[in-house]
Amino acid sequence: MDLSIVVPTFNEGANVRELLRRLAATLDGTAYEVVFVDDSTDDTPDVIRGAAETSEVPVRLLHRERPVGGLGGAVVEGVRAASGDWCLVMDGDLQHPPEVIPELLERAGRGDVDVVVASRYMSGGTSKGLAGSVRTAVSRLSTVLTKAMFPRKLHGCSDPMTGFFLVHRPALELETLRPRGFKILLEILARRQLRLAEVPFDFAERYAGRSKASFTQGVRFLTQLTMLRFGRMSAFALVGGFGALANLAIMWALIAVGVEYVWAAIVASEITIVTNFLLLEYLVFADMRADSGLMRHRFAKSFTFNNIEAVIRIPVLWVLVEATHLPSVLAAAITLLAAFVVRFVFHALVVYAPRKRRPEPATAATVSADEIAA
Repeated sequence: MDLSIVVPTFNEGANVRELLRRLAATLDGTAYEVVFVDDSTDDTPDVIRGAAETSEVPVRLLHRERPVGGLGGAVVEGVRAASGDWCLVMDGDLQHPPEVIPELLERAGRGDVDVVVASRYMSGGTSKGLAGSVRTAVSRLSTVLTKAMFPRKLHGCSDPMTGFFLVHRPALELETLRPRGFKILLEILARRQLRLAEVPFDFAERYAGRSKASFTQGVRFLTQLTMLRFGRMSAFALVGGFGALANLAIMWALIAVGVEYVWAAIVASEITIVTNFLLLEYLVFADMRADSGLMRHRFAKSFTFNNIEAVIRIPVLWVLVEATHLPSVLAAAITLLAAFVVRFVFHALVVYAPRKRRPEPATAATVSADEIAA
């Protein structure tokens, strides 16, 4: 048996039989097992046991009395217990359509990837199953921020927050994973450089039950993100902080000798734009320079973006000073702080983005889709 489907569940009893029915219809003729890792407080374990008795494929239940690591921890336990070398991770609420699984298997069967991600955000995918515009916006923003924090390891991954993916278990180092909350794929990709590909899918409405997304899960996600990527963003913050202090010091000095505050802000911005680029180049993104093109091209993108940002920021500075009568240096500090996240995202995803490479030909040790499914 080479394919294991790992399904973490929490009070999803109403979805279990329908999920198994659709898996059977989609994977007819394919050998696979289903491993439910259950943290439920209701009768879901009994429903799974009942469904297992009548299932034509092996269905196993791991019920955790004392869950550790949330959904991510459940996935890790399921992958560890799985029989197959290929593990398909999906939610139990049918927002991850089983009908997409053959496409994931086919892509993995080319033999050149460790992970195949089912993406809501690549061309051909949708996120229509997200509950409302606010949750959609939060999901999009979280994805952008996450990709900015891991520009190399998530390069080519449009949806690192998805819970629907196929992974080659031998490529994982399970003992290094420290799952917190929902975002197990992020944990997997951030810990080790893996070869990945994507398949689009339509994120569907829940079949039954209620969403488990909550403010608490959002806090857990931010904690996970911070713990995984504290290094680079903190270094960027130090450079940004140094640049902001230099900007304010230059501006203060120019104002002290009679330069009007708007012109002082312009001069200070131009000086610190160049200085900050050099610090980013040799301190923060030094390990990414070799893969991101020529230095002059990086400088051109950085210089252009920062000047556009300054063109927007300095009029905002003027409004703050004239409308609220804030001291000009304090107003400048507020606008610089607001620009920090935008600058980080742009430099990580655009300035130092790895250049596109031609795909390497598959080796002789490729695995066919039929072999994965057999």
